[in-house]
Amino acid sequence: MKIGVFDPYLDDNGGGEKYMMTIAKCLSEKYEVDIFWNNEVDLLNIEKRFSLDLSKVKLTENIFRYPFVKKQIASMKYDAIVILSDGSIPILSSRKIYLHMQQPMLHSVSGKDKLKLRKITNIFVNSKFTQNFIEDNYKVQCNLLYPPVSIFGNYAKKENIIFHVGRFRILNVKSEDYKKQQVMIDTFKNLVNGGLKSWRFLLAVSLPNLDDPAFVKMKNSAKNYPIEFLINSSKDELWEKGSKAKIYWHATGFGEDLQKNPQLAEHFGISTVEAMGAGAVPVVIDAGGQREIVSDGVNGFLWKNLDELGEKTLKLINNPDLLKSLSRKAFERSKDFDEESFSKKVFEIIK
Repeated sequence: MKIGVFDPYLDDNGGGEKYMMTIAKCLSEKYEVDIFWNNEVDLLNIEKRFSLDLSKVKLTENIFRYPFVKKQIASMKYDAIVILSDGSIPILSSRKIYLHMQQPMLHSVSGKDKLKLRKITNIFVNSKFTQNFIEDNYKVQCNLLYPPVSIFGNYAKKENIIFHVGRFRILNVKSEDYKKQQVMIDTFKNLVNGGLKSWRFLLAVSLPNLDDPAFVKMKNSAKNYPIEFLINSSKDELWEKGSKAKIYWHATGFGEDLQKNPQLAEHFGISTVEAMGAGAVPVVIDAGGQREIVSDGVNGFLWKNLDELGEKTLKLINNPDLLKSLSRKAFERSKDFDEESFSKKVFEIIK
């Protein structure tokens, strides 16, 4: 079987590339797989960044840049084409078409789109949160394929660290503080002002412009507090520092109307699972994909407001036995999202 894979954001330096390229890697174990892309350097960067072996896939010219007729002719030679969609429905001549949608879509579906959907073999999504919006909007049924997460094991000696990972800004998201990092900084400062001692808050932040005025302002707000920043760190450095954390925080979606703007919530929460895989106990917002990962009081805590974030964090800090128990359960839960589980599900969907 000959399969084509297309991710229009392969050079975006986000998280979706690992998802799509891991699909390509899995499929290449059984089938002939082409990746539609014109820049080999982008693929090499992804291999290095995510430690992915893509040696069995082939880079071929991006047929999605072709005029309509030429694209149809080029796509005819494929048994299946797997596409990361921005919500649009492609017209192709391959025998099967699989669409991945990785965020909720609320735009209206035209009559033309409804006709094009008849040619789509399957739509698959990265979380139940995304699934609910896609199925309701497009009036289709979707398969659930959680992202692949690298689980390395809890081997680091733990320190009194609360950890967070997230990009500072995303250009296509209209929010000054998309990941709510300022919210978490202010919450941690309140804990320190209330008497918390001997704990640090470590934020691993990626951003294209170190001189971004909004980031400089946020960083300055943390002065004179035990708050540290890892900026544009490598995966190895993130792991070396983050694996020492006892607690993981995530707040994306806080204060937003997620029925009107579901894209402002975390669609899944890969960094949460990675932290759990290192034995950190998640204390994360009860919204988006986070509630699919964490069961409150079982393998971490969910919170709805900032008082709960502070209270549940202090509950862990003041109860070492509870922290250790939830740490073990968090690690066990993380294994449900490992790459082996992902690969097995890929072949159930794409066949």
